[in-house]
Amino acid sequence: MNIHEYQTKRIFSRYKIPVPAGHVAHSDAQAVAVAESLGGERWIVKAQVHAGGRGKCGGVKLCNSLAEVKEFADKLIGSDLVTPQTGPGGKRVRRVLVEDAQDIKQELYLGCLIDRVTQRITVIASAVGGMDIEEVAASTPEKIIKESVDPAVGLQDFQCRKIAAGIGLTGKQIINAATLMKRLYRAFRDTDALMAEINPLSLLADDSLMALDGKMNFDGNALFRRADITDLRDFDEEDSKELDASQHDLNYIALDGDVGCIVNGAGLAMATMDAISFYGGKPANFLDVGGGASPDKIANAFRIVLTDSNVKAVLLNIFAGINRCDWIAQGVVQTLREQSVDVPVVVRLAGTNVEKGWEILFSSGLEFIHADKLDDASRKAVEAARGSA
Repeated sequence: MNIHEYQTKRIFSRYKIPVPAGHVAHSDAQAVAVAESLGGERWIVKAQVHAGGRGKCGGVKLCNSLAEVKEFADKLIGSDLVTPQTGPGGKRVRRVLVEDAQDIKQELYLGCLIDRVTQRITVIASAVGGMDIEEVAASTPEKIIKESVDPAVGLQDFQCRKIAAGIGLTGKQIINAATLMKRLYRAFRDTDALMAEINPLSLLADDSLMALDGKMNFDGNALFRRADITDLRDFDEEDSKELDASQHDLNYIALDGDVGCIVNGAGLAMATMDAISFYGGKPANFLDVGGGASPDKIANAFRIVLTDSNVKAVLLNIFAGINRCDWIAQGVVQTLREQSVDVPVVVRLAGTNVEKGWEILFSSGLEFIHADKLDDASRKAVEAARGSA
């Protein structure tokens, strides 16, 4: 689960991580009122969407007058901001963050994430922060410092000093950085976060450090015990199909292809997507129906996949273990009879009750494309999508 920058900074503030003074605004008039209440002569106005790369794409501006604040906020709010992380459709800007502008001596990067290899929280830092951090990570990875945290003892002072020195800080700066790292680590740990990022972490003229930007996302499996975090969820920022799927216990991720995928098991789903790509197609989604899928669950999976207007064919690929092929077949029949399915449907069944499953499908008199193996099913699905395009 992702949250907005202004929400992240509220969490940072609870852990005494310094952030600029500022407030969120939902209109240009409110943005001006925020700037007036902050005082000063310069303000930063930032679009609040769940996507990075805002600065390079016109979503952030330094404003030198209240008139500029009003003009830029009016331009942003209600517009669709397109960044490398939003896709071509962009994200609708519904609010902006107005903050005091800061005099920055240096921009750094600091973050915490879960390292899947070491299975530990890892602190990542770089002497080069700001808008080009992705380029730094790709072209000069040696500039990225990583320190793995032993969960039995937590983040240690010597590790913080090592990181701070590694990104070029000295003297008092190292002490300030170590304190901030410990606080970020605690915020990450206490909220069941998967990622907490400060970019840029800015070194100011008095050698203090401030989080000029912040980003956090959280483990969805832990939200049941984090009501305060769940309350921060912004459903407007999420794909409607993914929300619909989550309500039916379906694991769905929208992609940009034209072959809809309904599969049981994450591993088989990934293999199915690879096979579709191998035959020159593009999967329209990842969808794992999980174990014990009922006919209604299969019907909902079809409904959600077919909501995507880009889908030109649907591939149902089931290798039943806990699942039963006869249940899956009943779901397919229910779908084809009750829903308007105007694209080809390729069905591949294997495993528990497979004979009974095929019997249900063949005796239904409904139209579908039969396939025995993953290779055959993927090829037929790609061909069907091309034929219906």
